[in-house]
Amino acid sequence: MAEELSAIDIRILEQVQRDSSLSTSELADKVGLSQSPCWRRLQRLRDEGYIKRQVALVDPSKFGPSLYIFATLKIATLSDEQRAEFMRKLEDIPEILECYSIFGERDVMIKVIASSMEWYQRFIFKTVMKLPGVADIQSTVAVSELKYTTEIPVRGSKIL
Repeated sequence: MAEELSAIDIRILEQVQRDSSLSTSELADKVGLSQSPCWRRLQRLRDEGYIKRQVALVDPSKFGPSLYIFATLKIATLSDEQRAEFMRKLEDIPEILECYSIFGERDVMIKVIASSMEWYQRFIFKTVMKLPGVADIQSTVAVSELKYTTEIPVRGSKIL
């Protein structure tokens, strides 16, 4: 961290997490700054890595029905090369939206978007089970989404 975050910096981060398409003028109005200082602060937040990238959130329902499935994988012992290959292949599978290394009886957790259970079953056998070291998969299907956000708490958070 190059510089301590001010209250204005935090307000900027909160606003751009809600809507990154705001113009500098609109953002400045929302955080109570004039345009030039707001632009400089926004640039500094980008330069220091607080803002990694700006994206558009696409509505998956526009592409038909979908299921979110969380799967935990048991991975066999892998060499450094096999682990690197696992990671490379994982990055190339667009249906895997998120992936985490986890503690416990399982080693990896993935979040998959699927069009149907039949599609998911084929995906598991034709794609996931062919990843290096995958020995077992346990899946949980989400029945409904109760909360979804991409915003992280930047105000007074103890975790960050």
